[in-house]
Amino acid sequence: MTADDQLNGLTLSDAQRIVDHWITTVGVRYFSPLTNMAVLAEETGEVARIMARRFGDQSFKPGEKDDLGDELADLLWVVMAIANQTGVDLTEAFRRNLRKKSERDAHRHADNPKLKS
Repeated sequence: MTADDQLNGLTLSDAQRIVDHWITTVGVRYFSPLTNMAVLAEETGEVARIMARRFGDQSFKPGEKDDLGDELADLLWVVMAIANQTGVDLTEAFRRNLRKKSERDAHRHADNPKLKS
């Protein structure tokens, strides 16, 4: 089975297992949770840099990388690493979060005059 085959029909649980396997084999071990938090902040900054240049007033420097998908995937990777090392099941957490948002915001955005055009 190729790596691409592994990703067909990928679930959050599958992705968490793949990240765990990679970290504990190729990556040797998990970084500390605090280090991973710092890496998450760093990767968030890289997403912000691309967004500022693509959609804001800044321009790319010569040779500067413009791969938003790769940077967003880096964010997902670190989030999954943090979830793994802290015992968070992202599938269940996402399910609860969606339920919370659906109940809390059932009318909030539809009734927001700022969002009507």
